[in-house]
Amino acid sequence: MTDTLERDRALLTIALFAAFADGSKHENEREEVRRIADSLSGENAPDLRALYQDVLLKRVTLADAAQCLEDPGEKHLAYEMAVGVCDADGRMIDSERAFLDELRGLLEMDPVDSDAIESEAEQVVAMSEAAAPAAVAGSLADPAPEDAPTVDEQALEKSILNYSILNGALELLPQSWASMAIIPLQIRMVYTVGQKYGFELDRGHIKDFLATLGVGMTSQYIEQFGRKLIGGLFRSAGGRGLGRLGRSATSVAFSFATTYALGQVAKRYYAGGRQMSTELLKSTFNEMLGSAKQKQGEFLPQIEQKAKSLDMGQIMGLVKGKDAV
Repeated sequence: MTDTLERDRALLTIALFAAFADGSKHENEREEVRRIADSLSGENAPDLRALYQDVLLKRVTLADAAQCLEDPGEKHLAYEMAVGVCDADGRMIDSERAFLDELRGLLEMDPVDSDAIESEAEQVVAMSEAAAPAAVAGSLADPAPEDAPTVDEQALEKSILNYSILNGALELLPQSWASMAIIPLQIRMVYTVGQKYGFELDRGHIKDFLATLGVGMTSQYIEQFGRKLIGGLFRSAGGRGLGRLGRSATSVAFSFATTYALGQVAKRYYAGGRQMSTELLKSTFNEMLGSAKQKQGEFLPQIEQKAKSLDMGQIMGLVKGKDAV
């Protein structure tokens, strides 16, 4: 049986290889992954900063990492996580498919298992496509509509809080698809906020908005995966994660804070007619994130309660807007 620390190191190394599999990550996304490496490295955790450098400088190979995983459940989790990272931005290119083909062979995955993982990931990718239209006219810099609608601020605030509780709950679940659903729900939330203020947004606009705030999709997924792994929620048996709900909950329900801060900045941005500069957007998000981290403890009981009732069908309905959040 693989040593726990060695296993976690191997899983995180594979996550980093998956993040850079497209060969074209921009410097800002690499910096975001480095920041996450700094935040996740701790006394009882793998040194993700060192792993990050090892992957970038090619001091370790994918084969090295895969060889450290012996248990079928560990291999299943590694492949599930890698597929999730490659799919995190909603598209998979040829180099990422080639990477997954290589990883599948190194892990000696059963084709039935790998096909099931990829099918599940495709359902989650469909969530992102359902969260907002593919394209609309205009750009992020368009001015506010002349006849701006009246917004029920109290109801909108409640909606942002509900999205935040929901995403915090998703991060407490051991399934990989649960983490992948966080980003589509954030897209849906921003889309809804924009609509309330009279803006019709598409997925491209919202992804640009998230990227401007420093909330990259690939880096977000790695962060969620790393927190689950280090928090003890990924403990696999028989090929599926069986982590106990609520373990290390205060440390892994981080998506509550990210979602809440994102919603608050979106509300200010669209209420003000999209006039905030890039620098102001970033500083406002960081300020909101700090206060949201303090707030998440207050809502931890609601987050844990929500996590007990979630399933894939319900989440798909929420992302598509069929059900109210």
